[in-house]
Amino acid sequence: MFYVLATVTSETDNMADRLTQLQDAVNSLADQFCNAIGVLQQCAPPASFSNIQTAINKDQPANPTEEYAQLFAALIARTAKDVDVLIDSLPSEESTAALQSVTSHQAASLRQLEEENHEAAARLEEVVYRGDMLLEKIQSALADIAQSQLRTRNGAPSQPSPAES
Repeated sequence: MFYVLATVTSETDNMADRLTQLQDAVNSLADQFCNAIGVLQQCAPPASFSNIQTAINKDQPANPTEEYAQLFAALIARTAKDVDVLIDSLPSEESTAALQSVTSHQAASLRQLEEENHEAAARLEEVVYRGDMLLEKIQSALADIAQSQLRTRNGAPSQPSPAES
């Protein structure tokens, strides 16, 4: 009786994926086989030997071996059916091949995007470098203009800046 309670599993258990569910169902099936054998051995009538007399206690209750056999047969059949359903729900070889094809196509697309990204990064670095050079020229020109304006306001004779000569 205790064996039966140990083998009943909750159907509300949420498993991470179908392979885990399949593994759990196969483990449950193995447990049910072991429990069935254990209960049947426990309840089995003793074997008779021709040269040994055994005393059988007539007060023992009737052996419920048939009930246990039916109960375990039903549990094992239900679990085996669950295993079959889980196996059928696994992806087929064709879908796996199609998935691999899609995955390899995605990998090729990612490699191409990565190359384009590197090219764009190189172009961006070049544009930033040229922008920095232009900024330096503009800042130098603004500094020269500011110096010229200061000299003309102060009345100092205008001297050519090094950039003008």
